[in-house]
Formats: sequence, C-alpha cells, structure tokens
Amino acid sequence: MSESVRAWKPAVAGIREVLHARFMSHAYPLHTHDVWTLFIVDEGAIAYDLDRREGHAGPSIVSILPPHVVHDGRPGAQGYRKRVLYIETNALGEDLIGSAVDRPVLPRTDLRRRVAALHDTLQCRDDALEAETRFAFVLDAIRSALGKPDPHERGEATDRLAGRLREFLDAHLFEPITMAAAAVEIEAGPTQLARAFSAAYRIAPHAYVLGRRL
Repeated sequence: MSESVRAWKPAVAGIREVLHARFMSHAYPLHTHDVWTLFIVDEGAIAYDLDRREGHAGPSIVSILPPHVVHDGRPGAQGYRKRVLYIETNALGEDLIGSAVDRPVLPRTDLRRRVAALHDTLQCRDDALEAETRFAFVLDAIRSALGKPDPHERGEATDRLAGRLREFLDAHLFEPITMAAAAVEIEAGPTQLARAFSAAYRIAPHAYVLGRRL
C-alpha cells in the first residue's frame, strides 16, 4: 500500500479543507487545530492520544477531534487510509468541545454512511447543493451524538421557511444553486433551511431540484 495525500478546499461554507490520505508509517506529533477534525478510516487503524486519553479509530466508526485540544496520531501495524473534513467553528460551535473530548467516537449507526456519502459528493464540483445539504444533516447528527441536538419542531414558521426555499429553488432551477445563496436570500441558516424543507416535503433540497430538472 503506497502512501498518498490529496487535499482541497470545497465550495461549501463551513468546510475549510477535505483531506484523503493513505499512510503506512507517518505519525503526527502532538499538535492542535483551530477547526474541528471529523474523520473516517477506510482501511487499517489509527491510534491517538486526545488530551492525554488514548483513542482508537477503525473502519466501522466516525471520530471527531475538537479544536484547541492537543492530540497526535499513529498508524496501526498495516497503516491506514482515511478521509477527513476540517470543519470551521462557525459551523460546529466550540460549546461542544468538552463533549467531544469525552466522546470522540460518535456512536450513531447511520453517521458513517452519511459522512462517506458527503465525501463522495464533495469530489464532484459541478453542483454544491447536494454537498451543502448532506453537510447540514451531518452537522445535525454530530450535535445530537454529542448531546446537544438542535430543535426539530414542526410549526408554521418552519413550514414558511420550507415554502420560501421551494420558491427559491423553483426560481433558480437551471442555475448553479447553493444553500448559502438561499440562506442569504431567505435570511435563515443553511442547516435550518435544509431541515425545514426535508421535514415539510419529505425530500432533501438537492433531490427535489434533481427531480424538477428531470
């Protein structure tokens, strides 16, 4: 297994960088980030220390390392292949740092599939809408796993946001559409809009747009 690194900045607000890497022997020294580190391991295993606590990441789990907390990283016997998202603190707040130090392994069974699908989408730069929507729902799942879910109540205000987003999508159907642009137009957060739309219409915004285009 040869070593390789690929990194890029996607056109998705809140994601600073995407990193796909394969390492046989490379070890990270103790360091910190000013962003969140969300990663999955596709092959092999990673051992690490986070705030002087031992951790382990293998292919079946999703791990998250909080900003400003010292950690390192070491390959298992056979090396590893990983995919990483570096997430800005304005997308995932620093109020979750303590919970992440205590629980760097996110236990939700569907989250690994969602994170892997987000990585697959981020490799296609033609349309950011699907990546933005998937990212919004991954953030929701992380907050829930760390014990601070956002409220999901349906109501008139939520339905009104969903309706306004639908109008926006219909008006720009054959243009490059982003949730960031919709959020500015509607004056609501991208995650709030994606959640409201999916709750009201039982379909994600990007899936709605694809169906309308077809």
